[in-house]
Amino acid sequence: MMKAWIALPLIAAVSPVAAAEPAPHVGVVADPCADLPPMPAVVADYMVRARAAVAAGKPLPPRSEDGMAIYAAWQQALLLADYPGLCRYAAANRALPPPTPDRVVFMGDSITEGWIDKQPDFFGGGRLDRGISGQTTTQMVARFRADVIALEPRVVHIMAGTNDIAGNGGPTSLDRIEANIHTMIDLAQAHGIKVVLASVLPARRFDWRPEIEPAATIVALNDRLRRLADETGAVYADYYRMLDDGSGGLSPVHAEDGVHPTAAGYQLMQPVTERALATATDREL
Repeated sequence: MMKAWIALPLIAAVSPVAAAEPAPHVGVVADPCADLPPMPAVVADYMVRARAAVAAGKPLPPRSEDGMAIYAAWQQALLLADYPGLCRYAAANRALPPPTPDRVVFMGDSITEGWIDKQPDFFGGGRLDRGISGQTTTQMVARFRADVIALEPRVVHIMAGTNDIAGNGGPTSLDRIEANIHTMIDLAQAHGIKVVLASVLPARRFDWRPEIEPAATIVALNDRLRRLADETGAVYADYYRMLDDGSGGLSPVHAEDGVHPTAAGYQLMQPVTERALATATDREL
């Protein structure tokens, strides 16, 4: 799931890494985040207008082919400069107060990133949203120390796998996806952090990868994640069962694009989340 022009994670699209130019040979610098490719003016302007439209409950402004090409090139440059997304929350992480016993980090992709926009009150107190649109489990493993372990939460909520199935990081396998998620669980538990492992949400189609039919693969991955939670002592949050429209997808009421939940979709998920967090908090490592 990749953002198409707007920093609202429910709108998605990232171009394939394979088409990018080789990364520049910069080497070791004091602040790797200081020289990231700046946001093009046309993208910044669109984001302002798009945010205003969303706030007013209006349709998003139209996007030109030239503008989309500029956006895609910028996203490509960002991927080459910071593939794991370590810079996305670097400043926010530095600005955090000392950890409190109620701190929970939500690690994930655009479904997690969009959560705070749709349910800002849900992220009060010690709950931190660390989702990044378009990310695969490989990218999440690479930023897990910075965006989870270093923040010293009591619990981490991991929701991942959709973009792996979509092929955002290239060809993969269920074994690789499971191994990456297992690595995140191991890292968390080694640092005394309890884990909520979320199911992948149902989806019949990815609009940025229309050639892929994900429904059966999502079911297969969720079977693995449920077993993995049992084996590792993580708490499994079964959003799939709650949101499945009966045919392996999400209804328009719960996800207009079939992937990213609406406010109603997140509202339906919330009781599952609350139960899972409460169970994880009380569980011994």
